[in-house]
Amino acid sequence: MTTIRLAIVGLGKIARDQHVPAIAGTEGIELAAVASRNASIAGIAHFATLDELLAAAPEIDAVALCTPPQGRHLQAEAALRAGKHVLLEKPPGATVSELNPLIDAAQQAGRTLFASWHSRFAPAVEPARRFLASRNIKSVVVEWKENVKIWHPGMLGRRRDVEPFIEN
Repeated sequence: MTTIRLAIVGLGKIARDQHVPAIAGTEGIELAAVASRNASIAGIAHFATLDELLAAAPEIDAVALCTPPQGRHLQAEAALRAGKHVLLEKPPGATVSELNPLIDAAQQAGRTLFASWHSRFAPAVEPARRFLASRNIKSVVVEWKENVKIWHPGMLGRRRDVEPFIEN
């Protein structure tokens, strides 16, 4: 089995609590580098930015972009241009319209572009998709139950605009 040398870009709470242990527990994946302004992991190559990482560590096979979604599109483009596979943490972009150009770029580069969304593999997702496909959705109400104080420290009080994913 070939080992995938992975870099995490943005070493915040989700990356530390979820990505690092998942990588450590997955055979064939090696955490080889981190790009983060404010955090590092002892014994792992560290860079302040993705651009520094891409320039100095060409042996990296893939990057997990765990940064805020507002800048993730440009980071994903840069990583794909550099020939890296890309994982986009949720949400995959600041807007839905950012995703199609990234899909095209990944196809042109022959690389994987994967958008994580922990619920997308839940057992109810496929039946819900089939149910919604046969209906004309006019509006959606989302009741958010995630504890922002735990999973998104510092976001409390900030406005978070959300573009609807289901349109008429």
